[in-house]
Amino acid sequence: MRILMAVIFSLAAQAAWAAAALNVVATTASMGMLAREVGGAAVKIDVLAAPDRDPHMLQARPSMMRALRDADLVVAVGAELELGWLPAAINGAANPRLLPGRDGYFEAAAQVSLLDAGQAADRAHGDVHPAGNPHVNLDPRRMAQIARALAERMSKLEPAHAAAFRSGAQRFAAAAEQRVPGWQAQAAGSPGGVLFHKDGNYLFALLDLPILGYVEPVPGVPPSASHLNSLTAKLKGQRGVVLHHAYQPAQGPLLLASRLGWKTAVVPLEPARDADAAAYFRLIDTWVAALASAK
Repeated sequence: MRILMAVIFSLAAQAAWAAAALNVVATTASMGMLAREVGGAAVKIDVLAAPDRDPHMLQARPSMMRALRDADLVVAVGAELELGWLPAAINGAANPRLLPGRDGYFEAAAQVSLLDAGQAADRAHGDVHPAGNPHVNLDPRRMAQIARALAERMSKLEPAHAAAFRSGAQRFAAAAEQRVPGWQAQAAGSPGGVLFHKDGNYLFALLDLPILGYVEPVPGVPPSASHLNSLTAKLKGQRGVVLHHAYQPAQGPLLLASRLGWKTAVVPLEPARDADAAAYFRLIDTWVAALASAK
């Protein structure tokens, strides 16, 4: 009888928690990490984009719509990063709580100042984002600002957990700020590097390192032979490192590095789907170590 009562009590407690939990869908693993750190045990997290996929290039899928259908909050990167698939997924989910302008729709990029803001939406310049560079996840300080804004949004949706949400955001912000001086010291003296795409810009700015070029001639356009030749001529005799992600074609980075006598490094843009803050900070560690290797 005692065992039966214990089981009933446990199931009732789980049901009560499930009813109180904030159902959050994040578009990327970084956004999922932030929602997890802020929300703690009071949130349930789903992540739409696989960490090893280019978030620019996804398509709306039925699995995304199913996840969004019952969500209380969607945490997007914003600045048009998910423009090709998130609006369609939200429309397919038929969940009015998540429509832009509603409390259930949160854009990280809208909470911070963005690099490259105000560019003309001209396809001749490639896959540009007029609102600004959306890849804020590689700047821990901006992520801390976003965490605080996210805590306020979660508090509005679930006021009973407001103190816990704000505490989670503060813990993340403090942990990030504690690590920044060490990353900057480790990277100091690095000559910088070449990126495949403009997705490492925020971290380079945080570390005060120069971006020496891009493998893409313009964002979203594969490198041509003439572009790689021009980049080689420009950088010959300098030091640096070529950084790219596993899902980006390696031929261009490897060819450029070989011509320059540089190292290449395959660095992740996103942590694992279920990442916590420690895993996110290890991702930044990986980038900093790669940049420091060019000294």
